[in-house]
Amino acid sequence: MIVLEKLEKSFKGQRVLKGLDLQIQAGESLVVIGRSGCGKSVLLKHIIGLMRPDSGHVYVDGNDVTGMKETELNELRKRFGMVFQGAALFDSLAVGENIALPLREHTTLTENEISDRVKEKLRLVGLEGIEGASPASLSGGMKKRVGLARAIAMDPKFLLYDEPTTGLDPIMADAINDLIRDLQQRLSITSVAVTHDMRSAYKIGDKIAMLHDGKIIYEGTPDEIRKCDDAIVCQFITGSASGPMTNS
Repeated sequence: MIVLEKLEKSFKGQRVLKGLDLQIQAGESLVVIGRSGCGKSVLLKHIIGLMRPDSGHVYVDGNDVTGMKETELNELRKRFGMVFQGAALFDSLAVGENIALPLREHTTLTENEISDRVKEKLRLVGLEGIEGASPASLSGGMKKRVGLARAIAMDPKFLLYDEPTTGLDPIMADAINDLIRDLQQRLSITSVAVTHDMRSAYKIGDKIAMLHDGKIIYEGTPDEIRKCDDAIVCQFITGSASGPMTNS
């Protein structure tokens, strides 16, 4: 379980998180929605300890992340996989080397074992046999899949996604959504995704939480949020310019 408790975070005097509370159950796929710049990525960085709150706490399986030393955080992060918005592959490394990198850095696996693990993860994301390919030669969707393969290389307990379908056409985005859902169920991983793409949110989320004005203002299943009568939530999920949120 991941618990965020009364999180406060400001940048240059501007409050981004304002006493945020959120719980993510083990094995659950949670999607956090909200407008660009509302603090969704900041929330992810607090979960994994890349940012520390001004006040409040983050608990991962009962352990307070906010009080951990850097050595403890490094051990905790081995239990997390992160899928970045732009895949964040190293262009100077082949696909297989990108996926192998965390295994070489953080495990004692032999080169043969690493090679087998890389092949296994590529198979799971539907990209068998491309270990030697250059990231520059890949389509946007393939880069996302390789990024996902790297994220699961260490067999993490938790997977974090930062805007997983950004930059993809609707068909490829739907294929990535299917893959995210399939891996979450097949590997029993606890997933947290942040997005403003409602098609993606509906498809991959067991639960959807809306972040607005520094707090979670609504939580529910995809069916519940479709029926929600909160004016702010309704405006966001329908993509309407008219409503309580301004166009700024």
